[in-house]
Amino acid sequence: MSGINKVILVGHLGKDPEVRHLEGNVTVASFPLATSETYNKDGKRIEQTEWHNIVMWRGLADVASKYLQKGKLVYIEGKLRTRSFEDKEGHKKYTTEVVAENFTMLGRKSDFENGTNGTTAQSDKTENPA
Repeated sequence: MSGINKVILVGHLGKDPEVRHLEGNVTVASFPLATSETYNKDGKRIEQTEWHNIVMWRGLADVASKYLQKGKLVYIEGKLRTRSFEDKEGHKKYTTEVVAENFTMLGRKSDFENGTNGTTAQSDKTENPA
């Protein structure tokens, strides 16, 4: 039996998607997503925010670059992926990202232009192996 790697997030974009075009005209979009939860501690309402690094590939990245903006509320399904890279000083660093497989824009109808309320986009399930 193989494992399951599934992530579901609903949150707000921390900034506009950063879009890059790689070799072979492969598009990749990335942005931070904030999820918040509230709880009571000693009679005080506490809000805790987590930030998630979201990555979208190819057609999904193209749709994200067109419709997603800072502050928008979005539902994202994907999987966790940890990768390593070297920083400017040559030190090996690790980062964990959510590789999105699909997303749905949420929020009030007035939040969306051209009647795109509830726009759903799905990945073609191929991602850059790098």
